[in-house]
Amino acid sequence: MTTVEVMKGLGPDVRTIKLNGHVGFDSLPDQLVNKNVAQGFSFNIMCIGETGLGKSTLMETLFNQRFEFTPSSHEVPQVKLKPHTYDLKEGSVKLKLTIIETSGFGDQVNKEDSSKPIIDYINQQFENFLQEELKIKRSLHTYHDTRVHVCLYFIAPTGHSLKSIDMVTMKKLDSRVNIIPVIAKSDTITKPELQRFKTRIQNEIANNDIHIYQFPTDDETVSEQNSIMKNLVPFAVVGSSDEITVNGRKSRARQYPWGAVLVYSEAHCDFVRLREAMLRVNMDDLRERTHAMHYEHYRRQRLAEMGFSDEDKLSLQEMYEKRRETHQAELQRKEEEMRQMFVVRVKEKEQELKKAEGDLQTKFEAVKKQHADEKRKLEEKRQGLDEEIAEFQRRKTAADNRNNLASGTSFTLSKSKKK
Repeated sequence: MTTVEVMKGLGPDVRTIKLNGHVGFDSLPDQLVNKNVAQGFSFNIMCIGETGLGKSTLMETLFNQRFEFTPSSHEVPQVKLKPHTYDLKEGSVKLKLTIIETSGFGDQVNKEDSSKPIIDYINQQFENFLQEELKIKRSLHTYHDTRVHVCLYFIAPTGHSLKSIDMVTMKKLDSRVNIIPVIAKSDTITKPELQRFKTRIQNEIANNDIHIYQFPTDDETVSEQNSIMKNLVPFAVVGSSDEITVNGRKSRARQYPWGAVLVYSEAHCDFVRLREAMLRVNMDDLRERTHAMHYEHYRRQRLAEMGFSDEDKLSLQEMYEKRRETHQAELQRKEEEMRQMFVVRVKEKEQELKKAEGDLQTKFEAVKKQHADEKRKLEEKRQGLDEEIAEFQRRKTAADNRNNLASGTSFTLSKSKKK
């Protein structure tokens, strides 16, 4: 009978024993493979670089597919991210591929905030996944994981050194995403210039403490390949949507008057090595590193902001109750502060109203006094006028009497004369 040795556990009471026959759990890897193949995989690539460096063309070359990207203009006022999702199938393996374009990156005069929309997008995908994890009813097995698994950073083939925007952006992103730098359109500079350019970029990345993706070499099955690929970083790549026939076989190439640059030829560029490194050898490691390192870092920060900590050594329920009590205490404190502020504001308003009322009363008294003075003066004037009228009437009556007396005397005299 065959014997199968059980893996030794970490606990002090776990023993290593030998089975006396075949049990069947050695088929677990096959079960996992079948399950994952049935569910399919997701892989998300972000392309960062200046407009016109051939990012879209390289993506089409990588997957041997025309994605029909919309060309970007150099006159974009700010950086805009455009995710495109495609369902691909190779053999029995289904892949949900998302390619994120960074339209307008590096085209603005003020490049200070060029990396902010990119960082916000990456953090938002982490936040979406975290919120899905924290749901009471989760559906992670059907959730479309949009976290960025790899960032291809396209470097302009200047032959000199990295630009300031390149170093600043990669430094801000190295703790959030796996960065693989590539030299775009590497066929525009000579081989010696390209090699010196690579060395200079490697030194600048090391001197500025920029943590790009490190190809794993601890696995014996891929250590040799990854060691070779590690020395090729940054990859000098060429992309093309045109095909020519070479030795009876069609191949993607860039045609020039003096000859052709074969995309699939390692003597011409590092495209084949990049595709092997990213898709054929290390795709799962990129996905795992995104989840176990970058997302975990973001998750710890967010949970710490929510009040959760490993130092408390409390259960989730206890931490929730503690956080709830803290939150309620904070609400009560704020409520008390608002109440005190309200009381103070009410008192201030009352004082303002009292002062305004006093001012109005003072004005009213002044107006009332002014009115009384004017009324008194008018009354005095009226009395004066009444007296003048009475005097005028008296004088008129006296005059009338005199006139009447004079008329009577004249009448008597004339009558006497007639007699």
